[in-house]
Amino acid sequence: MLEDEILQGRRIGSSEIGEIRGLIQANPLWHRRRLSVALAHRWQWYASSGQLKDMAARSLLLKLHERGLIVLPERRRAPPTRRSVATADRFDSLPPEPVASRLSSLRPLQIQVVGPKTPDYPVFQNYLARHHYLSYRGPIGENLGYFIRSRTGVALACLLFGAAAWQCAPRDRWIGWSPAQRTHGLPLIANNQRFLILPWVRVEHLASHILGQVAQRISADWQQRYRHPLCVLETFVQGDRFPGACYRAANWVCVGQTTGRTRQNQRHRDHAVHAPVKDVYLHSLRLDGRQQLCR
Repeated sequence: MLEDEILQGRRIGSSEIGEIRGLIQANPLWHRRRLSVALAHRWQWYASSGQLKDMAARSLLLKLHERGLIVLPERRRAPPTRRSVATADRFDSLPPEPVASRLSSLRPLQIQVVGPKTPDYPVFQNYLARHHYLSYRGPIGENLGYFIRSRTGVALACLLFGAAAWQCAPRDRWIGWSPAQRTHGLPLIANNQRFLILPWVRVEHLASHILGQVAQRISADWQQRYRHPLCVLETFVQGDRFPGACYRAANWVCVGQTTGRTRQNQRHRDHAVHAPVKDVYLHSLRLDGRQQLCR
């Protein structure tokens, strides 16, 4: 590593590499998990919720190992293969009842926070895996899911929010923060990673209404789960698939486009790996949202 670089949200340079090498050399019998936990403790690497970020430490160690900057002990077992969460359902052969009505007949909507400990979480996961164009393979890091039903309990939509992108030039220009401020403020942004109106639901203005309703409560819901609020929401809309009209109708602002490059293109060292160019939409949850992120 010729110069300092941000990995897993931390600045890593020759000093940090030397410290990690020393930890590995001093404990030759430790397995990878124990090394990652020890490193997270040594660096006081905690999430804002107080949870030790040993998984982030493990990801960092793997990246350094893959670059040949450190040598990790051999794996004790092969990593598990992540499988789709979609499962067979005995009702799969039955077409769902179409929902085509006025929004007013569905309100007030039931907006339920779902997670691994809630009964409807498998249904939520299954809908995303089967019907979202990006599919779904399970959550990573801080995340919050919403399962939306009509006032009578008819399933309508699923939303999933997770960690914000580490770097996004249009967003970062809009906020106007420095790299140090970004490191500190990034947990206050959540990314709308999945938004699915179920394919048999055809209701005008439903999507923008859901976005508006969720925006009113998500910061409090995030605070309850992770012990910190949110200031801004972000999402990336693939323009050749979706016009983004529901976000604009819900007062989200399009601030630019992604470059079409992926994380594997960092600093142009790898062969070009292209991703679809996407429109970047932002929504401030408070009037001083940008100012809070720049503190």
